[in-house]
Amino acid sequence: MHKEARQAYNQSFTEEKYRNFLASIDSDFPGALDFRVAETPVFVPRELKDKLIEACEEIIDTIVSDDFKTKTDRAIPTDQHVPGENDHSSFLAIDFAVCKDQNGELIPQLIELQGFASIYAYQGFLSEKFKENFPVPENFRYVFGANDLNAYVDKLKKLILAGENPEQVILLEIFPEKQKTRIDFALTENLLGVKAVCYTKIIKEGRNLYYENEGRKIQIKRIYNRLIFDDLLNYPDLKTSFHFTDDVDITWVGHPNWFFRISKFTLPFLESKYIPETRFISDYQGDFPDDLENYVLKPLFSFAGTGVQLHVTREILDNIPDPDNYILQKKVVYEPVVQAPDGLVKCEIRMMYIWPDNAPRPVLITSLSRLSRGEMIGVRFNKDFTWVGGTACFFED
Repeated sequence: MHKEARQAYNQSFTEEKYRNFLASIDSDFPGALDFRVAETPVFVPRELKDKLIEACEEIIDTIVSDDFKTKTDRAIPTDQHVPGENDHSSFLAIDFAVCKDQNGELIPQLIELQGFASIYAYQGFLSEKFKENFPVPENFRYVFGANDLNAYVDKLKKLILAGENPEQVILLEIFPEKQKTRIDFALTENLLGVKAVCYTKIIKEGRNLYYENEGRKIQIKRIYNRLIFDDLLNYPDLKTSFHFTDDVDITWVGHPNWFFRISKFTLPFLESKYIPETRFISDYQGDFPDDLENYVLKPLFSFAGTGVQLHVTREILDNIPDPDNYILQKKVVYEPVVQAPDGLVKCEIRMMYIWPDNAPRPVLITSLSRLSRGEMIGVRFNKDFTWVGGTACFFED
């Protein structure tokens, strides 16, 4: 997207450099990288950076409004409500497609958002790896409000640890060793001292939670939550001491209820030139748009693109049993903007925020990008392509 930075990068790129780059990641964390890393980062020009931040701030205005929690109470399924919810999410991730407006200018268009932790530790590490292996101009940054990786990690520590002994803070997942994002878990332990602990390994005694490490039973004070209810539903026969909805004496960093509140459920409440028209299916009362080919159907409570319908028909809409739990969103047209050696590639940018308990608004800290040549962004839609996958963003000062 930034012409000069892109030309310099592509001219310096070789397949050998890329192999060495991947080998360096694997050397640091053997066997932990389980998804494709794109051959390039994204170089975001200043004008697009400003639009991305403006779009995010408009969305945040809605999230911090006095009636937001009331509007989103219905988003939390009654059987998945977790006690101890705090005043706001600890994390915010906002995904934009990079498009062109009617004047031919690059413009972000909102795709999804989530009040849930993203791969914060990994993104700092990955960005530094790109800087070590490829040319990144001096006036481009991957981190906001910090000068280097150490300052970035300090911000994460303050939020996630909040002064507690790292040993008494855990990253909670279900079978973390099997998760595709396990490299982020390894980096979270490496950078913050916080171990990933499986949901099945939690010990509950009264209102206290514990886990075992090297023969010692350690009380848990804080949970950095990376566990999604959808994943638990894949294991209906789990026998556990602790249940996600138990009222226990811990502090959540990334309370599970915010995963539901700040989600696709939020989209119909947002209005901006950066936000495609979005409505709950139930709001149409059967009077659907005539041009359904220009819309995408999304279930509210799904993850990683599951259940999304790109080719919507009246028959599909008429047969939805729970229209309150689906949205119809105007399609956006991804503009292929990243120049690969063999053509242009589509781009999605996730702006990643943290939200300390005492902060009035979320704080932008970093980002990630996903490059695609397929019909949808995501690994399953981009098999056998090159210059696609997850990557870092560097923003022009």
